[in-house]
Amino acid sequence: MKINWGTGIVLAFIGFISFILYFVISMNFNSKYDHDLVVEDYYGEELMYQNDINKLKNSKKLSDNISYQKTDAGLLIQFPKDFDPSKITGNVFLYRPSNKQLDFDTAISISKTYLLIPDNRLVDGRWNIKIDWQYNGNSYLFKESIIY
Repeated sequence: MKINWGTGIVLAFIGFISFILYFVISMNFNSKYDHDLVVEDYYGEELMYQNDINKLKNSKKLSDNISYQKTDAGLLIQFPKDFDPSKITGNVFLYRPSNKQLDFDTAISISKTYLLIPDNRLVDGRWNIKIDWQYNGNSYLFKESIIY
């Protein structure tokens, strides 16, 4: 049987469409390719973004901002030394882009000017750290990507 050019074009279209359908179906049903949003309530979070901008501006006005360092015991987060540690409140949120199950949120309750996140809570790799904290009625925010 001889295949003419019209039949060849139809077979090429059928092959291409089959190829695309195979990838669409495999991407939808394979759990390896599941991707979630960073936050569940994306639009509500977006509406609150101006508050984050104001908190970041407050943080930039500080003479001594938050610093961090990796130690053998874990991640040591150092708050400004001239602030009274008992008046510092807020949350530390660590987000792991590659694995949602590793994300965690910790309340800030300190008696010294630092907070230690234990080494067993963190795995090596990239983390996004967000520290939303208050002192004497002023709100501050520290956001950074770190490699632990």
